[in-house]
Amino acid sequence: MELLKGVSHLNHAAIRLAREKVLYIDPFKINGTPHDADIIFCTHDHSDHLSPKDIEKVMKAETILVTPLKKARKFKKFVKKGKLHDVIGVDPMKDYEVYGIKFRTVPAYNLEKKFHKRKKNWVGYILYVDDAVYYFAGDTDYIPEMNEIKADVAFLPVGGTYTMNAQEAAQAANSIKPKIAVPIHFGSIVGSQKDAEVFIEKLAEGIEAKVLLG
Repeated sequence: MELLKGVSHLNHAAIRLAREKVLYIDPFKINGTPHDADIIFCTHDHSDHLSPKDIEKVMKAETILVTPLKKARKFKKFVKKGKLHDVIGVDPMKDYEVYGIKFRTVPAYNLEKKFHKRKKNWVGYILYVDDAVYYFAGDTDYIPEMNEIKADVAFLPVGGTYTMNAQEAAQAANSIKPKIAVPIHFGSIVGSQKDAEVFIEKLAEGIEAKVLLG
């Protein structure tokens, strides 16, 4: 199976994974109104990751929204109006299953920066799709918990400022040892193509790099 079949890096940290089910992770600045999401995963509360207007663009009546627990209630109004099927609030380090897609939440936080505090319980996601494992880190530094993660494909932020920078992201990838590493969180609000290039340069031998943006 081609690991990146149906995978698109739409912009910033927004990913679309289309297989039997259509999955969005952190939809943001979505073009058009596709209304094709079966499941939407949001990593945390910031507007470039949990964007109501972009969620509305991709959701349909059957969509399930997965988001950190404290913000889940905000979207229950869409369920009451029949615009969403359900909203599931999640905490770090737990296992879930939605529409046959199994996933695990993992911590996502800054070590010293103030932007993403550990106490917020924001998350990254490990998704199990078609016998492959996909890790979406969310907004995070290279945190100790990453050393326990195993994935076939890892989507890691490289833009710095609010997250780990390109070199730190490469260190994280070298620990995780995915078959494919994909840089995200660059090219829009923060970070540039240069950050993606530095990330690729620092990857260990045996890890394939794929830049999907642009």
